[in-house]
Amino acid sequence: MSQPDAKRVKTDEPSYELIYWPSAPGRGEPVRLLFEEAGVPYVDTAKDPGQAAETIQGLMAADHLGDDSNPPVFAPPLLRHGDLLINQLPNILLYLAPKLGLAPAAGPAVYHLNAIVLTLLDGFVNELHETHHPIATSQYYDDQKPEAKKRSKSYREERLPRFLGYAQRLLDAKTSGDGPWLYGGSLTYADLVLFQGIHGTRYAFPKTVEKLQKSGKYDGVFALFEAVQERPNIKAYMESDRRVGYSQGIWRYYPELEE
Repeated sequence: MSQPDAKRVKTDEPSYELIYWPSAPGRGEPVRLLFEEAGVPYVDTAKDPGQAAETIQGLMAADHLGDDSNPPVFAPPLLRHGDLLINQLPNILLYLAPKLGLAPAAGPAVYHLNAIVLTLLDGFVNELHETHHPIATSQYYDDQKPEAKKRSKSYREERLPRFLGYAQRLLDAKTSGDGPWLYGGSLTYADLVLFQGIHGTRYAFPKTVEKLQKSGKYDGVFALFEAVQERPNIKAYMESDRRVGYSQGIWRYYPELEE
């Protein structure tokens, strides 16, 4: 793997703006982790709930057709960087990581990392969200609780171990390189995505994650989690008021879903 680009963004670069809903980490959180690890300033609209909601609703409106350079967007998270406006979390991460020194800008590693990240987002974000909303996102959790219990049982017993097992295989592979990282022997944005995935899943299913950690099957995965958690910029961020607490977002805690 070629070395990532320099971590510091040039001073003449336009500012980064993350546009996301307030009050929950959600799909905006992996983007924040990239900025925080790289030490790059960014504007987070979620810190102003009124502005965030108004901005997102305007961009998602049925009559909003984009502008001269950007097509309409579907949903947040959104990233504005100069004249560019893009959405879809994997797309945003793929754009940012080379600029922030968290992935190479070219070569096979770009696609290897993207595939890893897409898989991790499937397992620790998309499928986890469906444990509490398996029927429809437009329905309340209480309206689909029986289905949520069935989906959660499958996730806890089948899907989560499978995704943790995949992460462990990545660490055991030659392409992991030296150190605790998933790919190429150095920290990449894939490690940050896995960190957030485990952190959120541990909040949603604390007993399950504790049991899986104690099994000893995924020691490398949890060692990576600890390594990311202790990185100075990440540690400072996690202890700051910039870190949004869990609530009614992707990662939710319903005790009955671990019964």
